[in-house]
Amino acid sequence: MTVNTTDRLVALRAAMSRENVDIYVVPSEDSHNSEYICAADARRAYLSGFTGSAGCAVVTKDKAILSTDGRYFNQATKQLDSNWELLKQGMPDVLTWQEWTCKQSEGGKTVGVDATLITAQQAKSFEARIKKAGGAGLKGLEKNLIDEIWTDRPARPNNPVIVLGNEFAGQPFQEKLEAVRKELEKKKSPGFVVSMLDEIAWLYNLRGSDIPYNPVFFAYALVTPTTATLYIDSAKLPSDALAHLGDAVTIAPYTSIFSHLRTLSAEVKATAEAANEPVKKWLISNKTSWQLSQSLGGEDAIEVVRSPIEESKAVKNETEREGMRKCHIRDGAALIKYFAWLEKTLLAGEKIDECQAADKLEELRSVGENFKGLSFDTISSTGPNAAVIHYKPEPGACSVIDPNAIYLCDSGAQYLDGTTDTTRTLHFGEPTEMERKSYTLVLKGMVALDRVVFPKGTSGFALDVLARQFLWREGLDYRHGTGHGVGSFLNVHEGPIGIGTRVQYSEVPLAPGMVISDEPGYYEDGNFGIRIENVIMVRTVKTTHEFGGKPWYGFEHVTMVPMCKKLTNLELLTKEEKIWLNDYHKEVLENTKGFLEGEENRYVREWLERECEPVPVDA
Repeated sequence: MTVNTTDRLVALRAAMSRENVDIYVVPSEDSHNSEYICAADARRAYLSGFTGSAGCAVVTKDKAILSTDGRYFNQATKQLDSNWELLKQGMPDVLTWQEWTCKQSEGGKTVGVDATLITAQQAKSFEARIKKAGGAGLKGLEKNLIDEIWTDRPARPNNPVIVLGNEFAGQPFQEKLEAVRKELEKKKSPGFVVSMLDEIAWLYNLRGSDIPYNPVFFAYALVTPTTATLYIDSAKLPSDALAHLGDAVTIAPYTSIFSHLRTLSAEVKATAEAANEPVKKWLISNKTSWQLSQSLGGEDAIEVVRSPIEESKAVKNETEREGMRKCHIRDGAALIKYFAWLEKTLLAGEKIDECQAADKLEELRSVGENFKGLSFDTISSTGPNAAVIHYKPEPGACSVIDPNAIYLCDSGAQYLDGTTDTTRTLHFGEPTEMERKSYTLVLKGMVALDRVVFPKGTSGFALDVLARQFLWREGLDYRHGTGHGVGSFLNVHEGPIGIGTRVQYSEVPLAPGMVISDEPGYYEDGNFGIRIENVIMVRTVKTTHEFGGKPWYGFEHVTMVPMCKKLTNLELLTKEEKIWLNDYHKEVLENTKGFLEGEENRYVREWLERECEPVPVDA
């Protein structure tokens, strides 16, 4: 649905004039660099009408552009009105939003941005590029111009936090604090500022609900060698959370962090100067805002590091790994019930639209043990809608599911013991040969990644080609990453790891305990889309040899949902791939059948047994 953005752009340009800004940048993220945001922070969506989770808007006195990646080209084309130009990020000869902005800044123009919505590193690099292009520079504003013009802006959430017990977290928060302090000791730093919401939730073994689908809460944290401070609205902390934190953590108002950091930084500097010693530098992560950096004294007072919390959080402990296994079995059983119900309902001639189907899936999940909500908007998509990679069905505007077309369902849930994310593509009628071929090529790529063995030090960047190789041989590909990190009752998209072509995926090697998705796909615009996704965990494997004395790793899949037999062309599978498929389906059947007992689930068991029946394995 397209929104008329004319009045919004007129109001923004008036605000820009008042602030002496010629060009204004509107990122997607919030002040914590969150990928998913609360409604009050959806500024780019409000201004442009484009509701995808990734992208950046830039507005000049007479132009407006929206830049986004290949996952959202179709969606952006449909949602942007005539005021906007779409920059298709990654396409040949298409400027990035930074390049476009720099070009517009020629002739001494000033670029403005909310200083909490851009990182310190991004600000430094961007300003240098603006000046090189002939612009006046980058102006960090302490207020957000979209907030000034957004008359019906939603209220900021202020929901209570909950304590995540050690039976789910697997480690007391006090031990996590000590691990951070060891990093401070190594760096001889006076403190580490924590601004990422999932890092704060993980560090203190707390969870919240301020952002839809992400069990986090708005807060900042500061860890020093002797203190730990949580900057949060105290009304969000019930008595059990206060008791949980005890004397180990000081509570301070959410917005007081900026003035507090200015005071602490000045004290550290004064103490060093009085002793005629070098000033120790504060540690901030590469995702910390420019505003926080400036509060600490700017570039000379900080050292930008990869967050030690982010890397520790990515390696799940044994409690978290076991939780992932268990919640994926329960989640798999819910998906199996759903797919069996959907097939039965559609083949009986009933009309079910994409939203009704998604609601049914949530209903089936919600009765499961430890269920806390969904982990993202369910992508329930039929036919050509499945070709929209991050399609979101809207009530009253979505399609009726066509049993004679591809159906793609990408969905997940939050449980106290883990986070799930599963994609399956099905067909309830007779698929075309191209659909079967495409599905099987995608399946082969998913299996190749699942079966790989690799040495210590290997990154997801190096493994990406394994999932694409069979599509590439046919001149086909997909415009998204192959895998993303997954949190433990935290964000479904979790850094710093991933499998894909982004350069950052080469920076952190995969290690035992890391949880990641395996999700190749293929999409024909206006026709169909295919994606298959399992969640996999890195594990140590035993090899015949250990070249160079290195450990060797592989993956353990935890997703327990069968593949679609009707879409699988067995002639394209090797003997090893067929054996894998049979072994996987045996696992799925054995692990989920205990959740499918009773006469009411007879048809579900029959569906599962049919889908998990072994395929012939030829020589």
